[in-house]
Amino acid sequence: MKLFQRAQRSLFGEILDWMLTPLLLLVPVSIGVTWLVAQGIANAPYDRALEYNAQTLARLVKVRPNGVDFVLPQPMREILRADGTDRVYYQVLDEQGQLLSGERDVPRPNSDDPPVPGTVYLRDGEMRGKPVRVASLWVVGASPDTPPVLLQVAETRQKQSVLAMEIIKGVLLPQFAILPLAVLLIWLALVRGIKPLSVVEARIRERRPDDLSPLDESSVPLEVVPLVLSVNELLGKLKDSIGTQKRFLADAAHQLKTPLAGLRMQADLAQREGANADELKQSLKQIGRASVRATHTVNQLLSLARAEGSGASIGRQPCDLARLTIEVVREAVPRAIEKRIDIGYDGAEAGAPGVLLEGNPTLLKELVRNLVDNALNYTPSVPERPGVITARVLADPFGRIIVLQVEDNGPGISESERELVFEPFYRVLGNEADGSGLGLPIVREIARQHGATVSLEDAHPGQRPPGTRFSLRFDAGTGDRRSIGTS
Repeated sequence: MKLFQRAQRSLFGEILDWMLTPLLLLVPVSIGVTWLVAQGIANAPYDRALEYNAQTLARLVKVRPNGVDFVLPQPMREILRADGTDRVYYQVLDEQGQLLSGERDVPRPNSDDPPVPGTVYLRDGEMRGKPVRVASLWVVGASPDTPPVLLQVAETRQKQSVLAMEIIKGVLLPQFAILPLAVLLIWLALVRGIKPLSVVEARIRERRPDDLSPLDESSVPLEVVPLVLSVNELLGKLKDSIGTQKRFLADAAHQLKTPLAGLRMQADLAQREGANADELKQSLKQIGRASVRATHTVNQLLSLARAEGSGASIGRQPCDLARLTIEVVREAVPRAIEKRIDIGYDGAEAGAPGVLLEGNPTLLKELVRNLVDNALNYTPSVPERPGVITARVLADPFGRIIVLQVEDNGPGISESERELVFEPFYRVLGNEADGSGLGLPIVREIARQHGATVSLEDAHPGQRPPGTRFSLRFDAGTGDRRSIGTS
């Protein structure tokens, strides 16, 4: 039952409905109960008076072995007729039901009930079209051989009805007067109760667009605290998202500044007067290299932004990590041949037991690609010592652990720099390799979203150069329950 129908659900209306609906449904129940109670209260004194009249008349009945004597004195008749509102009738019957005295049409008692002399029985009946209250009493004589005589006294119920109505009015009228006051008090209590929500709304409306600080949950009621905490959590996510966007714009502007400046300088050199064909060709070559570097930087920035902002919006599915790694290695073969680097895969075969994990195939492939590209960029290769890069996937189907490794025989990374290489745009000092410094941050972010841990160590400890090995440990046993984008 909805007292206040609205196009959109209202918290105020819902609470008001649930409070007023039972209150209004209880009104007819209260009326019915009050009517029954009032009838009982009104009947009690008149039943006692009727019972007293029956006992008084019974003392006037003399039951003898040869007959019944009943003489109603005139004063008693006057007492029975003294009430101007109700009429009182009496009746005396012998054992066979023959009328001995009084009114003939007084309702007879139930013949199934065995008579108990001396006990007054009260019941409701109807006489001459009006409801009456009847008192029945069996009178016996002094001798046990004398048959009992039935004495009945009936009285109309006008006074009882009037008294019952007065009781009902006295009880219900104050209730009907109090009901609107109760509704008003409930309304005011609800208005005051939901006021903290309006206060929170006002605080949010008054905030500046750049103010993403959390709301103060200590100044709101306990029931509103979960809502405020949820809003604070949303503000924190929004702040992180805006921070990511700002960082992306700043990083993009910073990283694109150098290649764009190189492009402009080489274009100016190509357009200068007196430039010969070789100089023009060299400038065009430099322009090509700068454009490739700019394109690579933009792609890396987009990959990092996609990895950081993917969250749970990127779908999960079972991924064969061995198959993804093999595909990336195959795609890198042409570049490895160009740099004279030996690249290969050594590990579990695609489809082998234990190589499946729940994740996003696009992000996982991007992770492997960045590790391989990083190895290609920083692994030198000369005829005396050709570069070697190996990717492998190791699966433990019993422990539900999957390990991805990409190692090379390059110069390695010192322990002091192993944490710094995962920072955006950081590059190992003294290295002339061409790169943007974003590959490893992308790897760390994608690994974090998949619940994996990343470690960095020497591939060949004790040798010179020691090489580098990146290891990522995936927990395939919980991957199906972890949401992508959560740490």
